[in-house]
Amino acid sequence: MRSAVADATGTELPPDPAVENIDVRTLAPLIAGPEAAILAEARSVVDWHARHRFCAQCGTPSVVAAGGWTRHCPACKAHHFPRVDPVVIMLAVRGESALLGRGRRRPGARFSCLAGFMEPGETLEDAVRREVREESGIRCGRVRYLASQPWPFPSTLMMGFLAEALSEEITVDPEELVEARWFDREEIRDMVARAAAGDPDPATTIPSLPGPVAIAHQICRRWASGLDSV
Repeated sequence: MRSAVADATGTELPPDPAVENIDVRTLAPLIAGPEAAILAEARSVVDWHARHRFCAQCGTPSVVAAGGWTRHCPACKAHHFPRVDPVVIMLAVRGESALLGRGRRRPGARFSCLAGFMEPGETLEDAVRREVREESGIRCGRVRYLASQPWPFPSTLMMGFLAEALSEEITVDPEELVEARWFDREEIRDMVARAAAGDPDPATTIPSLPGPVAIAHQICRRWASGLDSV
């Protein structure tokens, strides 16, 4: 059964048997970078309209303006703009080992970099240190920015880092992670190669990484191959 599809105003569109709905996560790896960026932009803006149909200042239904880049309140005249939520995602490294975690929603033995939303008043570096400490108990020192990636689920901006781990003993926060482990550089190189070759069987017990479309994959790839260091 096809799920309902709505436009940017929230209006449900009639079903079209000639059109197949494809999830953005499935489609993004199959298209070129510039087109994927447009897709991410559209996905974020459509979701923002669906979630912000009422004025945050007075509660009046707002209207779409500026070609969809603004919502305008006819009552209090406030203007509302699409939001971006900053997220730090980091690989904590100590010598020849790096820390990866596995969340409850990840299939099989899928590991990834630790990540979390920034809090008000934080620097990016402080957010990296706090998230690693909260999720794994590992203390971090130096932090190095690498790259960023928009992730439209629904509107996050992933900012990638390497972090210098100052401790080794892991204490997992069970609310955040099922498991966290140290992997050596060769293990992560193997995980990168397997992920680049295609999605693993969800039932496998062999540790795996997200595919190349994810910034976590690229952070791991660059560190494991010696291209980046703290």
